[in-house]
This record gives sequence, structure tokens and C-alpha cells, in this order.
Amino acid sequence: MYGKGILKGLSVTWKRFWDTYTDDISWMLRGKKRYNSDEGIRHRSSKDTKGIFTVQYPEEQLIVPEEFRYVPFLVYDEGADGKKEVRCTSCGICAKVCPPQCIWIVRTNDPSTGRPVPVPTDFFVDMDICMNCGFCAEYCPFDAIKMDHDFDIASYQRNVYNLEKLMKPASYYAGIRPENYTREEEARKAKEAAKAAKAEANAAAA
Repeated sequence: MYGKGILKGLSVTWKRFWDTYTDDISWMLRGKKRYNSDEGIRHRSSKDTKGIFTVQYPEEQLIVPEEFRYVPFLVYDEGADGKKEVRCTSCGICAKVCPPQCIWIVRTNDPSTGRPVPVPTDFFVDMDICMNCGFCAEYCPFDAIKMDHDFDIASYQRNVYNLEKLMKPASYYAGIRPENYTREEEARKAKEAAKAAKAEANAAAA
């Protein structure tokens, strides 16, 4: 039938138009705010939202999904004395697998022996070159580097982050990626338990 495609396209447009206003009216009748409210943002960020809508950015920002990835950051654990214990051992794997080569690490050396110490003196990521592929986080054997949800980093200067600016606590990572964090912590504890059991078995055999 001639014009069938046009009619089908118009029907989709009309459905979107209709759903937009029915959803807005439904929220109004319930005395709730679909816009400029935390509840409204959660609804519009979910799969249950209908129709089309405008996000009043930057006053409003939709909630990104857990697997959303943007620029990398370094995870540190908070010690009992409040000291920041960086997970990174400056092994350099992330820098080697980085496709645009935007990561470079300054390793720490023991002043008395000159041998490398598994702690970075500094760590740099050029965010203007980073392609957000997530290879660094995927290949890191120590869960030391992860992908962030913070995408609003535009500036008038070159965005080269150093160690201090890259570091964020493990609690922050747990907040933005709770499922991943729980899974990784369970795997970490299982690995530590297996290591302890092996050490006990070796001690008993000796």
C-alpha cells in the first residue's frame, strides 16, 4: 500500500506524543512532580518512563546505569589510622594495554637499594585522550583502577589528572557500582581464605 510507511511513522510519533502527556497528567493527578524532583528523575531514568521529555541539564541529571563508564580513577582503601592505602602497585599493565597510550606511571624506588617499591610515586591520565574503553580497569589484577560515572569534566585547560586527583575511596566505588563491588569483594575474600588455608596446610606438613 502506497504511503504505508508514512502512516506507520506518524503512528509512532502520535503514540510518543500521547504517552508524554498521559504520563504528565497521571503524575499531576497524583500530586507528584515528574520534573525537578528526585522521584521524577528516578522515574525518567528507569525503563518505566513513557513518551518524551526534556532534561533541564545541568540542574537535572538522569541517573546513569551501573555499567556506564567514563574516565578512570584509582581506588584506595582507608586504613585503621585513616591512611590512604593505594591498591595500585605500579605494575604498568594498564599503561601497556591502553589503546591511546594516555596513562603513564612514575614508579617508587627504595632509596637504599634502588629496587622498585610496589607503590606509585605519581600516576597520570590524560583525560582529553582517554577513549573510555575500560581496558585499564578490565586488565588490572589488583582492582586498583575503575571507570567513573562522572562525565561532567569539561574545562578550558588540559585535563591531565595526577595521582592525587585520580584517587577515590573504595566506598565511592561501592556507591556507584554496588553489584560489581560486592562480587569483587566476595572473590577477594575467597582468594584470601584459600591462601590462608594453603599456608596452614604447609605449616602443618612442616
